[in-house]
Amino acid sequence: MKRKLIGLAMSVAMVISLAGCGSSQNTGASADTSANGKATDTKTETAATEDTSAGISTDDAQTLTVWCWDSFNVDAMKKAGEIYEADHPGVSIEVQETVSSDIQTLVQTYAMSGELDALPDIFLMDDQVFAKYLQNYPDVFADLTDSDIPFDAFAASKVANSVRDGKNYGVPYDSNTVIACYRTDYLEQAGYTIDDLTDITWDEFITIGTDVLAKTGMPMLTNVQGEPDLLNMILQSAGISVFDENGNISLVGNEGFKEAMNVYMDLIKAGVLQEQTDWSGYQGSINNGAVVGTINGSWICATIMSTDQTEQEGNWAVTNMPKLNDYAGATNYSAQGGSTWAVASTCDNYDLAVDFFKTTWAGSTEFYDSILKDLGAIATYLPAADSDAYNETSAYFGGEAIYSKIVSYGGQIPTINKGIYWSEEKEALGTALTNVLNGSADLDSAIADAEATVKFNIGQ
Repeated sequence: MKRKLIGLAMSVAMVISLAGCGSSQNTGASADTSANGKATDTKTETAATEDTSAGISTDDAQTLTVWCWDSFNVDAMKKAGEIYEADHPGVSIEVQETVSSDIQTLVQTYAMSGELDALPDIFLMDDQVFAKYLQNYPDVFADLTDSDIPFDAFAASKVANSVRDGKNYGVPYDSNTVIACYRTDYLEQAGYTIDDLTDITWDEFITIGTDVLAKTGMPMLTNVQGEPDLLNMILQSAGISVFDENGNISLVGNEGFKEAMNVYMDLIKAGVLQEQTDWSGYQGSINNGAVVGTINGSWICATIMSTDQTEQEGNWAVTNMPKLNDYAGATNYSAQGGSTWAVASTCDNYDLAVDFFKTTWAGSTEFYDSILKDLGAIATYLPAADSDAYNETSAYFGGEAIYSKIVSYGGQIPTINKGIYWSEEKEALGTALTNVLNGSADLDSAIADAEATVKFNIGQ
């Protein structure tokens, strides 16, 4: 019987942290990206209570317990449970809302204490930290390689987040496919259409963006100041990693990385990219019509459609992102954010968990249709692109079947080595961008400082 209390576990985790043991990070603001992709301050999320977060009784052999964060993810998993339970009498999928950073802390705590039985059967992990926890705490994760779950039915770049030594340890969840969204009415004022921004390079984008800015006064893109998310999207679209094959940070002498940095600087200098002070400002610039568009994970559609300004409906369009000019291997496709389901190694009902995933998350376009319609959850499950729901047109996005397009984009994203030190990399790159833009460092010295910072922080 699993009766561990989250309060006790968190206290143990704090002691471990203060003692300087382990290599886990406090992901805090970077934890919640699957529902809306933005960095969410976990202090504002509802922490699970002592009675529900740290596991429930599993005396019933037909019960699967699940941890995941945010009502968006909770509702999606509950829907999967309803579908499965309807055809499997006696089975219960019990979903407990648990903050993303708490899941990471609990995984670390139970792994280091050897009390893995306190974990649930299934838990959700942020794609950006999955590889780190898999490497540091491999005993936590069940090997799904021979489970007959059809991993090839998901976008390869998404699956790669939960693969280690050629083995699969996770089932992909939400789409993190990058899309470019633009206001077609603004483009029309400047004499352009969405086709002019499809399958183009960043140099072509800057040329068009400069012209649009001159004619409309509107910058093409918006981004949060000091956040390297767009930079990372550019890198993955070109198949560029900032880590070498041994997992070491590799910025100095990385010509692809330097070229991507230069593109970001050119966007700022041309006035084509407008930086906001925080996420609220980012959302506001979109909803208030202060920019032509944005490039982000496909979850950004929810932000775009959340505006109460009715004139925006029908005046948005979706296409792919620009590619890194003439860089070898560059594409117009990338990823940002997202999360993946893991099965605990101590799951007493491994076969039941596998069958549950094969029936729902990895086997049912009807399931994905339902969570798309009810929750706006977009799949990374490739067969969903052919379903009726994914091919329905969106009045908000000019009467186009954008969801089928997004899934098709997902299958073309380059797979790169993301390493296990995502948060350290992100912080260092954000600082490098800020220092170059404010004139306190030139590009080469900022890159060198960023590499040195990451090496110091990860002990290399």
